[in-house]
Amino acid sequence: MKKTLILTTALTGFAFAAGAEEITVMSWGGAYAKSQIEGYHKPFTEKTGVKVISVDADNPATPIKAQVEAGNVTVDVVDVEYPDAVRLCDEGLLEEIDPSILPPGADGTPAEEDFLDGAISDCLVTTIVFSTLYGYDSTKFEGEAPSTIADLFDMEKFPGKRGMRKAPKTTLEMALMADGVAPEDVYEVLETDEGVDRAFAKLDTIKDNVVWWEAGAQPPQLLADGEVVMTTAYNGRLFNAAVGEGQPFVMVYDGQVMDYDGYAIPKGAPNLERALEFLVFATETEQLAEQAKWISYGPARKSSAPFVGLYQDGKTEMGPHMPTSPENLEGALTTDYEFWVDYNTELSERFNAWLAQ
Repeated sequence: MKKTLILTTALTGFAFAAGAEEITVMSWGGAYAKSQIEGYHKPFTEKTGVKVISVDADNPATPIKAQVEAGNVTVDVVDVEYPDAVRLCDEGLLEEIDPSILPPGADGTPAEEDFLDGAISDCLVTTIVFSTLYGYDSTKFEGEAPSTIADLFDMEKFPGKRGMRKAPKTTLEMALMADGVAPEDVYEVLETDEGVDRAFAKLDTIKDNVVWWEAGAQPPQLLADGEVVMTTAYNGRLFNAAVGEGQPFVMVYDGQVMDYDGYAIPKGAPNLERALEFLVFATETEQLAEQAKWISYGPARKSSAPFVGLYQDGKTEMGPHMPTSPENLEGALTTDYEFWVDYNTELSERFNAWLAQ
């Protein structure tokens, strides 16, 4: 923390110090990484002359943990989900970030008030609100189409293969909501042995028809290839396929699970000062809004909303495609980060054992 505080003065007004002229940022690849390259990397390079090298991982938390524990850190900034950031921070694998280095919103609101509740943690500055939801190929259904989370699990009414994330997080929550548990009760149920059994029992009903995915780019491809008729996915990936590429995909927001995701700095980052400069720049009001022009993830600053306009096609209003849009919030669940910090290991073991059965 002391090291971070010392750097605060150097960061004020972007008084860039001499040093490394490139940094490495690890993210999730695909349409999401492209949105970061356009919204953050290119403008940062233009402003500072510092080159940003983009590298991808299926889940950046995994290689970052390995790098820090091995004492061989090659990444300066990493994009991680909120529960992973909390866990890695607790394990001493991330640098602490002093929130006072973050600039106020474009309207002058102090950063700690401008960011969404809980969006700034000891080691993470949230950039986006995204959701895991499901979508379907509209050419595969005549007449009635899927419209609720229960429909994802209804093999009789809507036959065909399903795509599901190969992880307990979001998968178990969706199973319970499909089984009739109200969003506000999901984690209370999932904290009990009976609740966990109930979630897996619901997954049992579709297990033989599931194609499991691990990388965010896979679900739209599974739909496009006809390997599945519906699949869970990150909302921005399906938006990119449907609006950006013109695929006949429809997103179902009922039962969506919303998450925070953002930037952290691995302990031992080779270019710590430059990494902090990048993080400060990327999480400014205008830059967060700029990313939202490339993918339908909601900016984590309240002051960014007025700056979010049209998609890169120049005609699609981005607002209605955000998971946080009022019409998309009915039936939505916000991830309980503390739950997953506490239960991730235990439920992952149970999930992997279930998969192997």
